[in-house]
Amino acid sequence: MKDAEHLDDMNNLAETKSDTENPSSSDSESSDDDAEDLQLETLEKELAENPSSYDTHVQYIRTLRKLGLIENLREARESMNILFPLSPAMWREWAKDEASLNTGPEAFAVIEKLYERGVHEYLSVSLWCDYVNFVQEHDPSVRECSSDGIKKMRDLFERALTAGGLHLVEGNKIWEAYREFELNIFHTIDDNNNEGKEKQIQCIRSIFHRQLSVPLDDLRSTLLAYKAWEVKHGNLHESNCSDLDGIPSHVTSAYQKAMEMYNARIPYEQQISKQDAFDTEKLQHFTTYLKFEQSCGDPARIQLLYERAVAVFPISSDLWIEYTQYLDHTLKIPNVAKCVYSRATRNCTWIGELWVRYLLSLERAHASEEELSTVFEQSLQCSFSSIDEYLDLFLTRVDGLRRRISPTNAEDGLDCTVFRDTFQRAKEYISPHLKSTDDLLHLHAYWAHLELNLAKDLVAARGVWESLLKTSGSMLEAWQSYIRMEIEAGHIKDARSIYKRCYSKRFSGTGSEDICHSWLRFERKFGSLEDFDFAVRKVTPRLEELRLFRAQQESKNVSITTAKEIPADVVSQKRKSGRRLTDEQPQLKRQKYAAYHSEGALVKDTTKKSTEEDDAKPIDGKTNKLEPTDEQRINGSTSKKTKYTDQCTVFVSNLSFEAKEEHLRDFFSDVGGVTAIRILRNKFNGKSRGLAYVDFSDEIHLVAAVSKNKKQLLGKKLNIVRSDPKQSQKQDSSRSNTITEHGKRTTAGEDAPDEKHDIEGSVEADKESVAPHVPSSHSHRRGETVYPRGKSTSTMVPRAVVRPLGWGKNEPRSEGDEKPKSNDEFREMFLKTE
Repeated sequence: MKDAEHLDDMNNLAETKSDTENPSSSDSESSDDDAEDLQLETLEKELAENPSSYDTHVQYIRTLRKLGLIENLREARESMNILFPLSPAMWREWAKDEASLNTGPEAFAVIEKLYERGVHEYLSVSLWCDYVNFVQEHDPSVRECSSDGIKKMRDLFERALTAGGLHLVEGNKIWEAYREFELNIFHTIDDNNNEGKEKQIQCIRSIFHRQLSVPLDDLRSTLLAYKAWEVKHGNLHESNCSDLDGIPSHVTSAYQKAMEMYNARIPYEQQISKQDAFDTEKLQHFTTYLKFEQSCGDPARIQLLYERAVAVFPISSDLWIEYTQYLDHTLKIPNVAKCVYSRATRNCTWIGELWVRYLLSLERAHASEEELSTVFEQSLQCSFSSIDEYLDLFLTRVDGLRRRISPTNAEDGLDCTVFRDTFQRAKEYISPHLKSTDDLLHLHAYWAHLELNLAKDLVAARGVWESLLKTSGSMLEAWQSYIRMEIEAGHIKDARSIYKRCYSKRFSGTGSEDICHSWLRFERKFGSLEDFDFAVRKVTPRLEELRLFRAQQESKNVSITTAKEIPADVVSQKRKSGRRLTDEQPQLKRQKYAAYHSEGALVKDTTKKSTEEDDAKPIDGKTNKLEPTDEQRINGSTSKKTKYTDQCTVFVSNLSFEAKEEHLRDFFSDVGGVTAIRILRNKFNGKSRGLAYVDFSDEIHLVAAVSKNKKQLLGKKLNIVRSDPKQSQKQDSSRSNTITEHGKRTTAGEDAPDEKHDIEGSVEADKESVAPHVPSSHSHRRGETVYPRGKSTSTMVPRAVVRPLGWGKNEPRSEGDEKPKSNDEFREMFLKTE
């Protein structure tokens, strides 16, 4: 039956298809046609570039339908349905378009097939009603009420009732159509055929009774219609009493129970039918409704509600997963689950869990290898969010093959080459993303296990481990698993040969020591005395080498810690032994001496800096802070340092003095993830100190960078270690309570040196504190003013210039004092130093 609106649409479509080149066409119509053609070209281009765009497919179909391009429209709908399920409205529109344009037996078969495809995609009572109406109108056998036609129609109605007959709001449409069909058959029976009429009456009565036992909208009207029908056929006397008077007791009981069920569910129906509700809110209402139905325990009603929910929310992966879990664990009907999984993976192609469950469902339904292989290949064409989903998919496929190839369940056409090819493809797919990880190890271990135990191929099993070691030879667990396989197979000599290959390799953490001790334990258990002695000879120097390396690392850490703690104690003692008595002079007296010697060219700058230094010292608890010099601004050597956390940083030493940031960036380019590079420079001349810090974006890139230790850059082997901010934090904490020479406490947030600067100057600071007589180009702190040491002597003042207060010319000197020098002598000394 065609409605008026659809007939108007199809008339417009047919008019557009026919030649309507009318000279009287208006300019506006021509302009509209040009715009539609341009839109069509644009949509075709977009689909060619992105065929997986659902909205573009929908717009393209609408445009073709409006232009009346029938053949293109059919192709567009078929192309879209290959990629996506079509909505019930699109199926109804497609079937009605074909029914309006085509007639005849061949056209009927095509349209009937369209309806069949549509009712399998989503639950739609309206689509089912269109389907049964179409068959009644266009199937000759049904129109003629032949036995085959009646049987076909009854089967179709029963399928419709199974799909949507329990729909609380719309289910009665199918029931009424079914009753109407049976009533039409009753009218075609000859009046003299009493037996046939009585049989048909019983059939109609049965449909009434079934409908009255189902909670549906307007069930009271159905009850009244049933009473009227029974009265008409003389089986019930007309009565003005209650609705249930004269109704059989079993029908009354079923009707009352149905009304109770209806009243309990109508609040949930009202919630999910709200037109102004957001999708998230409506989905939550469906979830609440489902929990209620599950508590009632009727599988048919639960499945129906799931079908209604996925029809409204077809791309809700969580909803599909819940639905399939219910089918797997509760309903347990393999064919039903198989159909639902097929639809779920078409709607949510990007969910790996659904594909994995689909393969398992097919195996439960005893699907053929061809069908399993087809679904597996389809899944590999999808894009998943993580590599773990691909791995799970491959392992699920291998699991199924193992069960089907096992000796107790051999299947024709399957052999070990199938799972071997699957493993090989898995390796090619995911190995680049799982390098040196446990997942990659487990994949190869499973592969080797099947080669050895299922295929009985020792050579192939060894080949699996050897291929892993080529790419992940630094994994201790890979070597251990390989050795374990050989031991379990009883191949002691082969296991020993693997120990000989790997005992000298460098593994992370204590792995190098562990493999040495493992070899010794192996020889104790399986080897002869000669074998054990050989292992001891090989392992002992290796363990000693590792012990020395650990000791050096610990010594380096201790020296770094010591160097950071030295300035508070050792430096103050050094200053006491060589301290100039001028430090105790009053400030005014020092200014007097500075003014007295201001005319000397040699000490002009020295006196000026000395005055600035004294001005910066605490006076009555206050400090006059100096502005940073230009040189300090350039080199960033102001008193307040930038604080770095070093959460994902490596410390690079033995760096060429010619190396620049771009050299380091190129050096770590194969690692990737570099976010910042800081080359440490001398704060006075700006030259590189051969040290650098390199920050990385995450832990994976950091570990890869540390693995490049001892690699060469510009002819020098770099020392690359991970920066340890925790150690510096402990030192900052201890240093925060240290009192400086002038009685001023440093705090972690003020004058405490930055954690990285502690590491940078650790070795130099250690040399300076332990051997103060050795000239050094580094600086030490005095209050807040920096004094350079070594060859840079621009701040040195002759002893003859500055004397302690009250010390006369003839004042005897202590034994340790040296003779004061004149300006000429001091100048000569200065020139020699230079």
